[in-house]
Amino acid sequence: MKFKQIELQAIPYNVRYANLRTCRQVHYMLYVLGLLQISLFSESCSPNITPVDLPYDTLQQFSRSGDSAAIDRWWTTFDDPQLNQLIDSATVENLPLQSAWERLEASRQSVKQARSGLFPQVDLGLQSGISRPKPDFVGGENTRLSLGVSYEIDLWGRIRYAAQAEEYRMEASQFDYQTAAVSLAAQLSLTWFRLQAAYRQLDLVDQQIATNEQTLSLIRVRFGSGQVRGVDILRQQQLIASTQEQKIILETSIATLKNQLTVLLGRPPAELANENLKTHIPQLPPLPATGVPLELVNRRPDIRSSYSQLMAADRDWASAMSARYPRMNLSLTAAIRSNDINDLLQSQAVSLTGGILAPLFYGGRLKAAAKQAEASRNQAVLNYAQAVLIAFQEIENALVQEAQQIRRIEVVEQRLDLSQRANQQLQTEYLNGSIQYLDVLTGLNQEQQLQRELVGARLSLLEIRVALYRALAGGFETSRETEEDQS
Repeated sequence: MKFKQIELQAIPYNVRYANLRTCRQVHYMLYVLGLLQISLFSESCSPNITPVDLPYDTLQQFSRSGDSAAIDRWWTTFDDPQLNQLIDSATVENLPLQSAWERLEASRQSVKQARSGLFPQVDLGLQSGISRPKPDFVGGENTRLSLGVSYEIDLWGRIRYAAQAEEYRMEASQFDYQTAAVSLAAQLSLTWFRLQAAYRQLDLVDQQIATNEQTLSLIRVRFGSGQVRGVDILRQQQLIASTQEQKIILETSIATLKNQLTVLLGRPPAELANENLKTHIPQLPPLPATGVPLELVNRRPDIRSSYSQLMAADRDWASAMSARYPRMNLSLTAAIRSNDINDLLQSQAVSLTGGILAPLFYGGRLKAAAKQAEASRNQAVLNYAQAVLIAFQEIENALVQEAQQIRRIEVVEQRLDLSQRANQQLQTEYLNGSIQYLDVLTGLNQEQQLQRELVGARLSLLEIRVALYRALAGGFETSRETEEDQS
């Protein structure tokens, strides 16, 4: 497949890397078409630029698009205040999300550690010893107080690139936290909708049980007058038993969904066991606008995390290349020393030293490290490209599935309407004695199954819309991030 160059307005999609080489010094350049354009070069010679493009054609548009804007807090479009409150609570109390925040904090400290190499290192030392017998050995100095300063001049950017790599990893950790928040909102929304659907189906089953019991009473009356056979009573009782089994299944599902909900909220299971959480199954919101695929995809925090990992891998490669060139270290030491601690302040000495360390033979270790870092960078390019492809697939799948699910609901509604009309006709014929009760029983069972199937189909439609929102969603700011910004 021919490689295509792609430009983005939000996150850069077409990435270009610079080859490191020596002129009067090592050059490194990274060009990104779009938002980012960073170049590090000297005036003595120009860098050698190597473009690296993604191995597939640009996706111009998705198969479907709506008119409403894609918002970050997409769950508010369902107009369910209780769902909004649950998600707000979960973003504070959910334990995996808190763990992701701690990973972000650890990454921030890694950045500080990497940046420390750009500053001088200062050490304070005190040495003291006692020698026996006295007097001490000639020239012996048993007490020494020293202050040392050491600094590596980052000629080729080895330390600077390593620090930049950690900064990009910190950005990736922040996007990972936002990805975890989006996933939590989606998982909680799915659990909530499934719970409401289970409540709705339980109400239907209760109504069906009542209807079936009324029908059983009528059959018994007709049996007493010799109008029906005893087997009709048994068949109706079998239908009631089957419906009661469905009720047990639904009650079990409601209990487990409540437990799942409490765990997502960071609470022990069964805490909401006695709570009545029944509200309603929301209507499907308008279809969001999909717009330009690349712009929407690059709003996603998981894609931005993959891009940051790519940039970090590129900086690691630059740092590994820079490690193959000579290093210059400066050190300054001020010391006072004496054989007697009482005379310590009477003797002072200051020394300034500098050194150059040039790697000559390391058994190919530095070259192998540089090639390993370059291979990791190339791997990060492919990982980023694959992440974008998967994002395209998730969005397109959700759009196709939603359109087909709407058609399926229309068919199920049509089948239910026909079944209800057929049952009315069958009951009339049965009362007139023209058909057997088995035909009525079969039609009634099909109608009740279609009623439950319709609830499940509408639930599936909501699940598909949640998947679409999740595939389109950018990261949203949680209360934890808001409090950190304010502080």
